Amino acid sequence: MKTNESCVISPENQSVQIRHLEDIQSRPSCLRGKGVTKIFGTGGKQTVAVDHVDFDFHEGELVSIVGESGSGKTTLSKMLLGLLNVTEGEIFYQGKLRDISTAKKKREYWKGIQAIFQDPFSSFNVFNKIDTVLLDCINMCGGRHFSKEKKIELMTEACCFVNLKYAELTNKYPFELSGGQMQRLMIARVFLLKPKILLADEPTSMIDACSRATILDMLLHLRDETGMTILFITHDIGLSYYISDDVYIMEHGKFVEHGTADEVILAPKADYTKRLISDVPKIYEPWDLSTVKY
Repeated sequence: MKTNESCVISPENQSVQIRHLEDIQSRPSCLRGKGVTKIFGTGGKQTVAVDHVDFDFHEGELVSIVGESGSGKTTLSKMLLGLLNVTEGEIFYQGKLRDISTAKKKREYWKGIQAIFQDPFSSFNVFNKIDTVLLDCINMCGGRHFSKEKKIELMTEACCFVNLKYAELTNKYPFELSGGQMQRLMIARVFLLKPKILLADEPTSMIDACSRATILDMLLHLRDETGMTILFITHDIGLSYYISDDVYIMEHGKFVEHGTADEVILAPKADYTKRLISDVPKIYEPWDLSTVKY
């Protein structure tokens, strides 16, 4: 997380950023893409949602992919998860070309990469109780033969991690919870699975402001404990600066800028990045609505 000192660009800060970037790039690559493209439709009705993007995410890195609605960031995240097929390009996982050609290989891949989606209402099977949701995570991690008491202990610990009480959730269905509680439940799943990569698509969108910072701190703490790589998909450029090591700015399916958080936010080069920053409302000065597109 950033301190006030990081808001001042100086030779000392620049040298720290260079060393920081070198440290990240020296870590093993966990997810890399070359020319990744997604085209919807055929013939003259084609829509290029993601347009030949390259990326390289490293172990333990916290990356934000920032863009407005329709920029292609959610489509990219679904391709990274294997929920959408790649039209062109290649994705490498743990240094090898990703192979999710069979259901078995896809399940194995999902042990290492998990997601928290923006819309928790569509993330759960309405016929499965919360106990089943959490037990599936325990079973996936090799705990199928744990005693009932051990499984309850693990589920209780996971719920406590996100300030939920397992005793109040057992035998309930996800749709009986509020949106914020369901989003917390998705984070509890991550706590149980401890994947190598977490893809978080607006993970705190339905959590109240008082709890938002707490949940982010919990995810960062989990990252520090396990070395998990976290990819934040967000339109909130302020949040991306606060939490990220690296930032990718996405416009019309392309990455228009990439670098450390300080490089991208404090010294932006792309006009689109500058507009995103200028559009952030400031309570201490009149809002400039001249950049708003109708």
